[in-house]
Amino acid sequence: MSTEILVNIGTQETRVALVEGGSTQEVHLQRASRHGLTGNIYKGVVQRVLPGMQAAFVEIGLDRTAFLHVADMVCANNGDPNKPTPQITQLLHDGQSVLVQIVKDPMGTKGARLTSLLSVPSRYLVLLPFEPHVGVSARIEDEVERDRLKAILDETQRVEAPGFGVIARTAAEGADAEALANDLRFLMRLWGSISEQAKVAPAATMVHGDLPLSMRILRDLMGTDVERVRIDNMDEFRNLQQFAQVFVPNAASKVELYEGSAPIFDLYGVEDDIARALDRRVELKSGGHLVIDQTEAMTTVDVNTGAYIGHRNLEETVLKTNLEAAQAIARQLRLRNLGGIIIIDFIDMKGADHRAQVMRALERALAADHARTQVYPFTELGLVQLTRKRTRESLGHILCEPCAACNGRGTVKTVETVCHEIARDIQRAARQFEAKGFLVLAAPHVITRFMEEQSLGLGELEAQLHRPIRLQAESSYGQDSFDVVPL
Repeated sequence: MSTEILVNIGTQETRVALVEGGSTQEVHLQRASRHGLTGNIYKGVVQRVLPGMQAAFVEIGLDRTAFLHVADMVCANNGDPNKPTPQITQLLHDGQSVLVQIVKDPMGTKGARLTSLLSVPSRYLVLLPFEPHVGVSARIEDEVERDRLKAILDETQRVEAPGFGVIARTAAEGADAEALANDLRFLMRLWGSISEQAKVAPAATMVHGDLPLSMRILRDLMGTDVERVRIDNMDEFRNLQQFAQVFVPNAASKVELYEGSAPIFDLYGVEDDIARALDRRVELKSGGHLVIDQTEAMTTVDVNTGAYIGHRNLEETVLKTNLEAAQAIARQLRLRNLGGIIIIDFIDMKGADHRAQVMRALERALAADHARTQVYPFTELGLVQLTRKRTRESLGHILCEPCAACNGRGTVKTVETVCHEIARDIQRAARQFEAKGFLVLAAPHVITRFMEEQSLGLGELEAQLHRPIRLQAESSYGQDSFDVVPL
């Protein structure tokens, strides 16, 4: 399956799409007004210690204070899982300076999540300044290769970075000892620079920022299966080539300048895929569909047969729809960048073998996901639960905002309900104010309904109150917004 990375550079926005087999799998965005913060290192100041939560709020210069839990702190238990975690008050106090790193961007009303267990990534390796541990990414499954990398890193770490921890990233698979040693030397120089900067940096400021999006994607997603990286901006193309020659030499020849007349994201329908990723409903080729709802607590996915009626029997129809849905769900999780708890309601299947087939299909589809996922068996209610690591906001949260009409509820009150509320408000105002009459300001279709429906009893209400009621349509009002003004 061919894999390409498309990079679109705008005046204030950079967008990157990972396209596999002509289908968009991932979309990453970075805006000048809203940079992704994950990976940035700050010199923070403790604002408030919360002993009951074993956590602290830390000021790092963002709009909201960030959150640091004791489990994410250096020397919390000295690396021994059997040793009890100390109280947060033993490690931090108000006003204390602390070097921290963002592990989760601010989301909604929540501030950023922090750790003081810093990590500094490069092409092949991740340096752990405060955790003397040598490891290999779990995504490298070949045991022979894992043993080879572990042996190289044990020796390289002993010589180049004694007392530091090192982890081999997925991209390190197949890399020789010299390439890994060069990477580690670079990381040690970078860490030296970060350490010096931290000593002189003012409180609540950034000490080290991660790479720009285009370079970060090249570092993180550039594998041997990526055929080419196409970028539509000459200046960024040159910068990316220079970066690749130094840090990702095997990728330098794959970086291409796109000079086509059509926008680069129109090549494989990426723009259309982004637009569809903002809809609740996802159509399946068979005629079935998914309904995806994202809430603050979790994301739910409902699978429906829709127009698909099959050709044999109900069980085969259900199985075919669920198998197709498993593939589509895995893609939508990546495309929309949905994280946290995810609940999938597949169409009910009676046979255990059919359930097993669907679970295997889902796990295979999720295997290509760069984010860590954990899938759990069917529950007694026939639901599938899974978790997906969330480090940045979803595509929907980045591109959208709550509806001005419904304030994010997804529904608005019916016109009839609003009319009855207006009537009650008029009665309430009549008891409170010695007014000669009342003026009702509401949306045009609400006013029209009030005037057309005699059953709503506007005339009866005027007779009951012995005061006139005047109606005025306001196009700027939402359907469930209105005002009752005493005259």
